[in-house]
Amino acid sequence: MHHERSFSLDTIYNAEEGSVFMTGIQALVRLPLMQRRLDQRRGVSTAGLISGYRGSPLGAYDQQLWKAKNFLDAHDVVFQPGINEDLAATALWGAQMHKAYGPAKVDGVFGIWYGKGNGVDRTGDVFRNANMLGTSALGGVLAVGGDDHAAQSSMFPHQTDGIFQSVNMPVLQPANVSEILSLGMAGIALSRFSGVWVGMKTIAEVVESAAGFDLPNPYPEFVAPSEFVPDHGLNWDPRIDWPAQRAEFERRMIEERLPAVVGWAIANRIDQPVYSSNRKKLCIVTVGKAHQDVMQALENLGIGEDEAEALGLSIYKVAMSWPLAAAPLIEFAGEAEEILVVEEKNPTVEDQIKSTLFNNAGRKPAVTGKKDTRGSQLLPIVMEFSPLMVAKVIVGRLKEGSPINLEARLSALVKSAEGAKIIPFPARKPFFCSGCPHNSSTKTPEGSITGGGIGCHVMALSQPALKTNTFSQMGGEGMQWAGAAPFSNTQHIFQNLGDGTYQHSGLLAIRAAVAGETNITFKILYNDAVAMTGGQPTEGAIDPALITHQLAAEGVKDIHLVSDDPDKWNGASELAEGVTVAHRDEMDVIQRHLRSVLGVTAIVYEQTCAAEKRRRRKRKEFPDPDRRLFINPRVCEGCGDCSVQSNCISVEPLETPFGRKRRINQSSCNKDFSCVKGFCPSFVDIEGPVLRKPDGERLKAMEVELFAALPQPDLPALEQPFNIYVTGIGGLGVLTVGALLGVAGHIDGQMSTVLDFTGLAQKNGAVVSQVRLAPKGKALHAVRIGSGETDLMLGTDLVVSAAADGLAKLNRDKSNAVINSDLAPTADVVTDRDASLPEAEMRDALHKATGDRAFMLKATQLADGLFGNNVTANTLMLGYAWQKGLIPLSLDAMLGAITANG
Repeated sequence: MHHERSFSLDTIYNAEEGSVFMTGIQALVRLPLMQRRLDQRRGVSTAGLISGYRGSPLGAYDQQLWKAKNFLDAHDVVFQPGINEDLAATALWGAQMHKAYGPAKVDGVFGIWYGKGNGVDRTGDVFRNANMLGTSALGGVLAVGGDDHAAQSSMFPHQTDGIFQSVNMPVLQPANVSEILSLGMAGIALSRFSGVWVGMKTIAEVVESAAGFDLPNPYPEFVAPSEFVPDHGLNWDPRIDWPAQRAEFERRMIEERLPAVVGWAIANRIDQPVYSSNRKKLCIVTVGKAHQDVMQALENLGIGEDEAEALGLSIYKVAMSWPLAAAPLIEFAGEAEEILVVEEKNPTVEDQIKSTLFNNAGRKPAVTGKKDTRGSQLLPIVMEFSPLMVAKVIVGRLKEGSPINLEARLSALVKSAEGAKIIPFPARKPFFCSGCPHNSSTKTPEGSITGGGIGCHVMALSQPALKTNTFSQMGGEGMQWAGAAPFSNTQHIFQNLGDGTYQHSGLLAIRAAVAGETNITFKILYNDAVAMTGGQPTEGAIDPALITHQLAAEGVKDIHLVSDDPDKWNGASELAEGVTVAHRDEMDVIQRHLRSVLGVTAIVYEQTCAAEKRRRRKRKEFPDPDRRLFINPRVCEGCGDCSVQSNCISVEPLETPFGRKRRINQSSCNKDFSCVKGFCPSFVDIEGPVLRKPDGERLKAMEVELFAALPQPDLPALEQPFNIYVTGIGGLGVLTVGALLGVAGHIDGQMSTVLDFTGLAQKNGAVVSQVRLAPKGKALHAVRIGSGETDLMLGTDLVVSAAADGLAKLNRDKSNAVINSDLAPTADVVTDRDASLPEAEMRDALHKATGDRAFMLKATQLADGLFGNNVTANTLMLGYAWQKGLIPLSLDAMLGAITANG
């Protein structure tokens, strides 16, 4: 059935042709459904298994798989989340040899493993073993690794290419959302043919972006070159006598399977020429996301196919970065003077090209990329590329003897990208949510220190009062102290540990600490959610009582359970013997006691994640206390003790004629009530208050009387790509605005992409959504908006809008901005009573950056006054920008996007 510009989950997952709009994560959900339909068409009896462990940029994969359960069930695809990454890979390994366990329901099981780059590192041992044994002919495994080249949501930048290569797994690198589908199908076919697991490298700009595109062929016909298949086959073979023939496994991998991988890639033309000039002066080889950067750089320089021919410029796109199918690439380059390899991070493809050419007879082209022919740096290994960076390198390689004045074009680009003057304003740093249990659980008595953990616990590093200055990999919590303790005069430390990490692998660290007789107290936070990645449940059966039994069984000596509701545990028979129960207010006393106890002790701290409380209360699934706290500003002395007691970001400064006071932001308050623990007479506790909701009759009257009378704006013509940069605070609807604009563009018949940068945004940090629109048929290459390329900034938060990244995106010659001028305080006010923001200077910077086309709108006050707290200011800003003719989208498309997104 042909779907034209429709938008629904059924279209995303079941349509076989036509134009669709989906995210990279949704493409990964669709992929196994496509594979199952392809197998059914061929009369093959198969099923699918997906297993792995979440982590940005694949943090939302499990959530989307759960939402798509009905689609998965209909296609015999099983989603089985892993306790951790390596156990998930082991389950997929077992599915490849499922017939070893007796009669089977299907002839083959294809698999998808997923994990953040750190998870790829962790799973190397399983990858090596499972890959060496091989996949089944009707199975195949695609291992999707989520890389973070610029450490947007990781402790350090990383890439997984080298890990996959070290365990002999081919690496595919999709450049956009569409290629997740086409290369994903190719990867499973390659895995089946060659008997190897196949890695797929994804980064945020691919898998966390959304795009409209025409669906690839749902029934591709892949070639299986028989000359690479030995008599005994390439797949898992139960007849091989292990371990007697361990060397035979290695021989088959190196001498048969990997050559078969290259042969298959060549036969199926997995790498593709993009431009092929008759006179090849410079041949650019692109890899993965860097292909977007090259194509955007050429477009920005005004280099189309005719100009490329005049310049002697050819482009070759590599989809499988290792092992490289070098022969067709070298043949394509032909008599080129130079091969320029554009790939982020380490020179994987570049080194393989050099190795291929080294012993070749005859003239060899120069091979450049990370360095030029003289050894000077061209493209960096660190961080990530931008189209402007790539444009500078291309012009540098082509300018000599060029029939086109490329340097003048580049100068114009550089000038346009200079953007506004960057001013070091205070940043919107991530912080524990309002009412977050970490606010209390991570506190440490004077004289003690605490080891940091991964996930939300990482944010303790930025708060000196919590006395935390270390972190470890997931599951290593406490082991650094075990190694340092024999050499330290410190007698004891505390160690933060989340329940998700505890279940993932942290229990092993506790076992090791017991074995090492380490003096340490593990503070295990049971918050009933994996909060950092979106509030998913922890895998497996786990609760505070079970944790106490596990700890006791491991030999932990002194166990305490603290809770915000201890009454439910007092006298409870399900707790381990000897466990002491107390209110969380007793944490300081308990910790002072435990730091004098030799050996391993533990505190199980039970308090539900504040963000999850909020979500569940909206769904009526969690108790909602019928009370609210207020601060009387006439009584408040502005001492800030309420912030000290609660460490809560909802306790905000309030400027009054009598000086700075404090107030509680009722919209963000999660009713933790820890702010009232001090000795302050200014608090007012009210029972039964209800936040004002929109008045339906009033809204209807406004719509009839006011909205209908508004003149229709003259919308800007969409002739070139149009870039919308949306800024704000995590959790306040910025991503929703970006999604609405992207879907509206799709419905309007335009090309559209959306790229979200979240990082720690859901923890009160900065969040950005980048939307690109273009006329139908006009390709959008890079999904990220470059410096000075923003046409419209929707600044839902003044602080994020005026930050260095925001100002750099603006262009005083073309940018417009609609800014929410109502200032929300930053996390600094929690630890600094007198922290303030340079509001006037930030506004002035935005006015200058846009050539005085920044429209300041008191959106928060307006939204509260008109609608109460249930309608965000972002909606008003979006409507205001559209009404002023700043958004090239029809009203029908905007309304259609709102309806489609529910």
